[in-house]
Amino acid sequence: MQNLKSIAVLGAGAWGSSLAAIASSNNHQVSIWSRNGSQTLAQVVENADTIVSAISMKGVREVATQLQSLPIPPKAVFVTATKGLEPEYTSTPSQIWQETFPSHPVVVLSGPNLSKEIQLELPAATVVASTSKDAAEFVQLVFSSSRFRVYTNSDPLGVELGGTLKNVIAIASGVCDGLQLGTNAKAALVTRGLTEIIRIGNLWGAKTETFYGLSGLGDLLATCNSPLSRNYQVGYQMACGKTLTEVLAHLEGTAEGVNTCQVLMQRAKQRNISMPITEQVYRLLQGEVTPRQALDELMLRDIKPEYSY
Repeated sequence: MQNLKSIAVLGAGAWGSSLAAIASSNNHQVSIWSRNGSQTLAQVVENADTIVSAISMKGVREVATQLQSLPIPPKAVFVTATKGLEPEYTSTPSQIWQETFPSHPVVVLSGPNLSKEIQLELPAATVVASTSKDAAEFVQLVFSSSRFRVYTNSDPLGVELGGTLKNVIAIASGVCDGLQLGTNAKAALVTRGLTEIIRIGNLWGAKTETFYGLSGLGDLLATCNSPLSRNYQVGYQMACGKTLTEVLAHLEGTAEGVNTCQVLMQRAKQRNISMPITEQVYRLLQGEVTPRQALDELMLRDIKPEYSY
């Protein structure tokens, strides 16, 4: 196997812990940092070959800024495993890391990876993407195992956006199941949801084919069909009568789709992009419509061709 590396994982939540366990099972030296942990950021990143960010979106810029003042090993590779968008600048996590550390390669890790299944050592696959082929292949070697298959990709923005944007559709999917609308409705929702993801992803600069891969369609299928998905749970429980505040108060971890939906609507309005599913999820989260009213709005839209020619 490859020579062993020193891996720093930032974030001790379910996802960070899962990635740390995978790297550790490959016999790498792994250190984990969390806000309530015993080790400082400086101690964890000292001599790190790879710095993995698995913190929630709201903490990314703050932690990146803190790291900026520390002596980072010159050849360290940054890996971002956060799925979200920054509200103020609509930046993705990798854009924040690359802006903060312009001389270091940044790799995006994303795929259909429900943390609880990873912890049970069930088989899974993911994608690592970077503009640096060497960096992507380096990270591929760090995390590849008999239970975790890792593919490389040269479209980091597309890989990142696939994992981020699908969270909004996962909320809609939870609503669909909570209202017991059936398989036909769910299939239509997920398919049209993918169309929305590709539409705004292309505008952002991502490649269409990336969204048909593991980090796009793959992740969309996983989160739209599993009660283990926090975003799915938001939609499902709201469809069952709970308020957003009630759902979030009892949710383990962060449902990034709630924040992502607001950022997406900002961008869609600015660019005059049609995103009907995202719009109804936004109105639901804002308390403007009930789950049933959101469904009616989608079903009663003007009829149109499936594709615009």
